[in-house]
Amino acid sequence: MSSWVKAEGDGWLLSLHIQPGARKTEIAGLYDGALKLRLAAPPVDGKANEALLHYLAERLGLPRRALELKSGATSRRKLVRVNGGCDPAALLSA
Repeated sequence: MSSWVKAEGDGWLLSLHIQPGARKTEIAGLYDGALKLRLAAPPVDGKANEALLHYLAERLGLPRRALELKSGATSRRKLVRVNGGCDPAALLSA
């Protein structure tokens, strides 16, 4: 796997770099050892964090409750724990 994803127990830990307030929500590639995502949600009242978790859950085919923001609630750099069997590399495919 890449440096942005690490196996952790029965799930994965994703290192993400987030750009909130973008025109649309999309994967923007790799940036400084993290997966970069652009989010259409504004960085206000946790809206961007919740939009991030919903977007990732949808892309991975998991329920929202399977994802947890481990660190970076107020930062562009975030760690997200994905519980369950999925392939995080699927985030890089269209």
